Amino acid sequence: MNTPHVVVVMGVAGTGKTTIGPLLAARLGVPYAEGDDFHPQANIAKMSAGTPLTDEDRWPWLDAIGAWGHGRAGHGGVVSCSALKRSYRDRLRAAAPGVVFVHLAGDRALIEDRMSHRQGHFMPTALLDSQFATLQPLESDEAGVRVDVLGSPEEITERATSALEDLPEPVL
Repeated sequence: MNTPHVVVVMGVAGTGKTTIGPLLAARLGVPYAEGDDFHPQANIAKMSAGTPLTDEDRWPWLDAIGAWGHGRAGHGGVVSCSALKRSYRDRLRAAAPGVVFVHLAGDRALIEDRMSHRQGHFMPTALLDSQFATLQPLESDEAGVRVDVLGSPEEITERATSALEDLPEPVL
């Protein structure tokens, strides 16, 4: 990659977005932003209570992430964001046209096991079913790659980095 991409590390809760995102950013030599930090407090309260967010809840969050991505165009960056639906990714692309996606994907049982061992996160495992029900994987016309979450964070990051190298230069 000559021109750094703005990369959205996406996937259901528990796939490792917050772990892989900073590792990928370090590997690419670009800044990392934690997508959860863009959530308004009302969204965090809702998720902490085990209530899935509605699309109306998500629009301001996605707009904030899109604005960050737009500001990083031509410079590169990595941000975590579940981006479960095509419409969410379309909204991110509308704000940051050159954005690409790394879809962290894996077996539900593995992801649930990882979620059950993490501490201090507001997303309960009870919402995992709704996350999988909502997930619309990347389509062939979307710039991005699917990366399996089996293995160590370093192995996953290596697979993501290699896959990104095969993508065309971002459209700015």
